[in-house]
Amino acid sequence: MKKFLGIIFLFFIFSNISFANNLKVSDGDTIILNGEKIRFSGIDTPELKQTCIKNENGIYWLFHCGKFVKDILVKKIGNNIINCEREPEKDFFGRTLGECFVNNESLSKFLVRNGYAFAFVKYSKKFVEDEKYAKKNNLGLWAMEFEYPWDFRKKKWKNF
Repeated sequence: MKKFLGIIFLFFIFSNISFANNLKVSDGDTIILNGEKIRFSGIDTPELKQTCIKNENGIYWLFHCGKFVKDILVKKIGNNIINCEREPEKDFFGRTLGECFVNNESLSKFLVRNGYAFAFVKYSKKFVEDEKYAKKNNLGLWAMEFEYPWDFRKKKWKNF
């Protein structure tokens, strides 16, 4: 029995699989998994304090779309096991870049295809078709007035 438990233990240490209870969602495209900060490569989501405007039957309301996307990601992950495919390089901030999956479904593809994230074509064209689909079908953020996250950040940092 001890040998069996040892094999299971080694499997989890040397695999990319982690349990969701070792997870913190930082924002819509960054998680901390077992202490490792992982930035979803090829996508970008609104910043936590970024706002969008939604029109519902002629009534406009302003809301924090970055927090909204983070909440969507938290709900999508739930208590499921996460598997991340890491890239060899890190981003500008030293974060691991990768694509993470829940139940064999890419979280990045889910976010972009449902309109909660944008294809970050500056770094990858992998999710361009998913973005076209979301835009064509007016899904998620595409049903609102928004500013692209990279434009929001550029204006934010310009004021410093």
